[in-house]
This record gives sequence, C-alpha cells and structure tokens, in this order.
Amino acid sequence: MNFKDSIRVIPDFPQPGISFKDITTLLKDGEQYRSAINELKALVAHMKIDVIAGPEARGFVVGAPLAYALGVGFVPIRKSGKLPSETIEVGYDLEYGKDKLAVHTDAIQPGQNVLIADDLLATGGTISTAVNLVQQLGGNVVGAAFLIELEQLAGRNKLPDIEVVSLLTYED
Repeated sequence: MNFKDSIRVIPDFPQPGISFKDITTLLKDGEQYRSAINELKALVAHMKIDVIAGPEARGFVVGAPLAYALGVGFVPIRKSGKLPSETIEVGYDLEYGKDKLAVHTDAIQPGQNVLIADDLLATGGTISTAVNLVQQLGGNVVGAAFLIELEQLAGRNKLPDIEVVSLLTYED
C-alpha cells in the first residue's frame, strides 16, 4: 500500500516553514491503519520484544495496536502528573520550552527488551527521553519504530545504538 497517499500534509503548520504530516487521515481508514500496523510488525518481527513503550499521545495509537499484534504488553509514557502511581520523570527541551515525560516505576522490569513506538521521528528529543526512562528502569531498548521519519532532521542520530525502523520517510 502507498501509505503516503493516506497522510495529509499541511504546509506552514504549526508555524511557517513546517510541513506537518497529519496521520489522522491514515488512522480513520481501518484498512490502511491495520496494514500500517502489520507492516511495522513485519519490520520489527526479528527483534526479541517483551514490551512496547509509547509516548503520549500518538505513540499510543501506534504502540498499543503494535503490542497487541505482537502479543506483548504496552507501557504508556505520559506527560508529568498524568500517571496515578509512583513514577520517574525526565525533562527535555521543546522548540517552545521544556516538558517532562514520566513512566510508572514498575512498568518495566530490569532486563526486559523494550521497543519504543511513536508516530513520528523528527529531532529525536521525545524518543531519546523515552529511551532514558526505559534505561533508568533497567530495560534494554532493542529498537524504535515509527510510522514516519523526517530524515532531514536526523533524529536517528540521537539513537546511535538503537535499531530504528520507519514505515515512511520524508525529506521535507
């Protein structure tokens, strides 16, 4: 399937010069969505995965169905203050400020093999923060999977020892 045909590209959003890749147009098409998850599953099938972690919110719509398809658990990585039990947090920089991501301290067991899944790899800030959280809990990050990778932003360079797979790539 040509998944790029299902991705809406919105120029100058959220600011001038940005070409936003809107996955909601893919998600609303059941056949396309299922096919995208199945293709991601094929790309990571060789990895030994115990659990998938996904940062909110779009990491949930990629990571959870991928975990289901692989028959493994899913761990949500949330913004600070959104999880009800004991957490660890890591701060990271955004273009417009700072934020924190959190995960339950009992979400990942030492030695578990973790795949991190999200919708988009851009600069790598969110994913490198997720990797940091998993590693603090003793998890072994075996890979990172994305629907889309923006190659020109070189986010995979922040993940030098992690296998990165992307269903689609864009140069702009």
